Amino acid sequence: MKQTMRWFGPQDTVTLIDIKQAGATGIVTALHQIPVGEIWTIENIKERKQIIREAGLEWVVVESLPVHEEIKRASGNYLQYIENYKISLKNLADCGIKIITYNFMPILDWVRTDHNFINEDGSRALLYNQLAFTYFDVFLLKRPNAENDYSDDEKANALQFGNKLSEEEQALLFKNVLLGLPGSKINFTAEQILSLLNNYAEIDNNKLRKNLIYFLSEITPVADECGSKLAIHPDDPPFSVLGLPRIVSTEKDIKTIFEAVPSHANGLCYCTGSLGVDSKNNLEKIIDDFGDRIHFLHLRNTFHESENIFRESAHLEGDTKMEVIVEKLLLLMNKRNVSLPMRPDHGFLHAVDEKKETYPGYSLTGRLKGLSELRGLEMGIAYKLK
Repeated sequence: MKQTMRWFGPQDTVTLIDIKQAGATGIVTALHQIPVGEIWTIENIKERKQIIREAGLEWVVVESLPVHEEIKRASGNYLQYIENYKISLKNLADCGIKIITYNFMPILDWVRTDHNFINEDGSRALLYNQLAFTYFDVFLLKRPNAENDYSDDEKANALQFGNKLSEEEQALLFKNVLLGLPGSKINFTAEQILSLLNNYAEIDNNKLRKNLIYFLSEITPVADECGSKLAIHPDDPPFSVLGLPRIVSTEKDIKTIFEAVPSHANGLCYCTGSLGVDSKNNLEKIIDDFGDRIHFLHLRNTFHESENIFRESAHLEGDTKMEVIVEKLLLLMNKRNVSLPMRPDHGFLHAVDEKKETYPGYSLTGRLKGLSELRGLEMGIAYKLK
């Protein structure tokens, strides 16, 4: 596997030197400074690529080239935004960057209710608690008709949970759920999120899936022509939040997308964390069934404390048997004669990094630990397979 780390750009407190010294050879990044929907120019791409190259690294994956909300809704100026997306794909390919990760999650890229769950050793992890989220949705945000999405018992239990929170804890929960997009330090406000949710009032899973397939039918021929690979990231978490549709959560979802647009360029970012949260997803079978469409790897692990609570675990622990997954991926890469780019995802926050300002899940030491563990696991399995 080509070992990479995510870097949020020149403003990232984790530097390229940090990443190089951690042992990674590739960089996963994006031009977060460009507003969503606008064209990534060759000049902008080359500037970022040169910064990375001067540090002795290579920009190997875009994560992500974001999809404008109007494309997801097939409304407003969505056709122009699709044309802009095509141009950005071409410009990236002209600069030699040909693996493009994106997602089709409405509004929020991912959701956790606690960004500082304290592990036994004092390190901190990301956690999702359905009771906390229900309390946020119904009693803090007060989303219109949210109460219809939960049973009476769920609402009663959520209210009991929320009544134990101080005002400061309630404010922190609100902030955690409405964290801004990756690379941004700006959170959504209640007014903003309610307005954005209203735009999706008439869009269900079928409509969103139809819009995704149309989008892919437009951009995949461009990717084919450029020799590029599109890698859609699964929904995180893989179930509806805030009443929003979810269409990349299950094996069936993935199969539907691939059958609708059968080009090899229409591929998957295989994220063991996002897919693994749903115990009904068979991560090994996904490799078996869709291995030729996997273009990028996110390796992380999660642990279910109960039916309603999951948290990020150490990379080699948790509910997913990482040794089994890595062995299947190595066999897949041998079969395809490729080295897929991989990055460790959502590392713990360790004491050494606590005073540094980093995006939740993206402190240096936690990811370095994950990278070293995954590298060692890969080397051991590769030796066994010889």
